[in-house]
Amino acid sequence: MFRRILIANRGEVAVRVVRACHELGIEAVAVYSTADRDSLHVRLADHAVHVGPPAASASYLNMSSLVAAANTTGCEAVHPGWGFLAENAAFASACEDNDLVFIGPRPESIEVMGDKIRAKETVAAAGLPLVPGSNGAASLEQARALAADVGFPLLLKAAAGGGGRGMRLVTAADELESAYSTAAAEARAAFSDGSLYVERAIVGARHVEIQVLGDGEGGVLTLGERDCSIQRRHQKLVEEGPSPAVTDALRTEMEDAARRATEVLGYRGAGTIEFLLDEEGRFYFIEMNTRLQVEHPVTELVTGVDLVHAQLGVAAGEGLPHEGRAPLRGHAIEFRINAEDPSRNFLPAPGTVTRFRPPLGPGVRVDTHVVDGYAIPPFYDSLVAKVIVWADDRRAALGRARRALTEFELEGVPTTRDLAIDILASEEFASGRYTTAFLEEAGAGLAALSGGPA
Repeated sequence: MFRRILIANRGEVAVRVVRACHELGIEAVAVYSTADRDSLHVRLADHAVHVGPPAASASYLNMSSLVAAANTTGCEAVHPGWGFLAENAAFASACEDNDLVFIGPRPESIEVMGDKIRAKETVAAAGLPLVPGSNGAASLEQARALAADVGFPLLLKAAAGGGGRGMRLVTAADELESAYSTAAAEARAAFSDGSLYVERAIVGARHVEIQVLGDGEGGVLTLGERDCSIQRRHQKLVEEGPSPAVTDALRTEMEDAARRATEVLGYRGAGTIEFLLDEEGRFYFIEMNTRLQVEHPVTELVTGVDLVHAQLGVAAGEGLPHEGRAPLRGHAIEFRINAEDPSRNFLPAPGTVTRFRPPLGPGVRVDTHVVDGYAIPPFYDSLVAKVIVWADDRRAALGRARRALTEFELEGVPTTRDLAIDILASEEFASGRYTTAFLEEAGAGLAALSGGPA
């Protein structure tokens, strides 16, 4: 195992990795921008290195500064967390070029799966089903021709990235040209590549993902699914596992598909194969995230596998916890608490936290970097905490979630806590019969979105 690693990230994920390192007897080196000088991950780490001013481009995205910080502190490896450079093949290569182990997949795996067109070609070769659409990047004229063939609605997607950027839903022919222009411009700004591909939009779909671990030599462990269908602007808000929509037979089929894709890649470390699940129970590959996911605690609670420990073990050459399929036990639900105002179209709300009291008690886990008096900076992601609950079954998990969210206190800035409570109380979520269109369809009945009682 490693003696010392650098954590090339901030906030909640940096705290998560620091704690995993300490549990394994590894020294953790934090990096921080000027805005994060007093952040919890800096205080918990064994060493900390200042890497630049608040702007992410000058600090957490500055590859040379991060590599230099690792080398000058005697680190053997770098953990990228999620976001920032976690799925950047050039950063993974820069680490390897400087004799630093990148705690993640090989650069070529990141590169292939980061290109949505090459990713689809790769998994198709492994027999995974794809959403009908273009074979590669499509011009506006090609998009029109495809629309005539498969019909509307269609999705335009950035070929070079994800996270909802460069994505547009098109419901009619007269919307296509404007949507194509807007999506291409957004993709160009986000990824320096304005190329788009086109897919048929799956109506009434659910977003279900399979967690995988690979040892880089063909060994694979699949760890069940997470349902991530509760989203706003293609950003996840609530995740649960197992999915209420997935039967044992379907789970076996989806895990087998994810295993094949992982084997074809010779994948190393933690990753997630994401699928759309239609109303008839057919699933289609969307993308692979070549990193640890924000929602990974759901999987940890239902499998008993610590995914960060597993990442470190694989990177250190110690192999997987085991291979095959991890058995599932109980039910887990995660709620992302963001410093945002849901009633104002989820406007980010930086500011000072005047009171922070996370819920406690059996079956409750809170992953956070927030403490009383913490100043949420305006420069980064708005995630401030994750409330995750576990219980023997879904019904018990729903009750535990209600109790935990009611106990959760964060004052000083608006958050999505009340929206999480509204979602939990909705008939759609309680019954398990929800789709990716939930917020759009149920929004008028959710008090937190309207700023008043429903």
